[in-house]
Amino acid sequence: MNWSTPRNTQLVRALLSLKTSDEARRFLRDLLTPDEIEEFSKRFQAAELLTRNVPYSAIEKKTGLSSTTVARVSKWLNGSEGGYRRVIGRMHHHSTSLARGS
Repeated sequence: MNWSTPRNTQLVRALLSLKTSDEARRFLRDLLTPDEIEEFSKRFQAAELLTRNVPYSAIEKKTGLSSTTVARVSKWLNGSEGGYRRVIGRMHHHSTSLARGS
């Protein structure tokens, strides 16, 4: 995947420009089909479950994803890019900070 193409660079810049969850929801709704949003949500849920060491079979049952997709999410989760781990870590840190009243 070449992230440095003008098209891909523009997409990343667009994502970085979003400031609120409402803006993100609106942009994703305009960008993606409802089925794509649902699929991406399931993949992210699978990544979160994998970080908690939930078995593949339970993830497949809970999300409706195939074993192949769960395995692919696991590969990306544990891969060198670190996208899933970084976002999940930030979300966990943010929710922990909120719970402590920070």
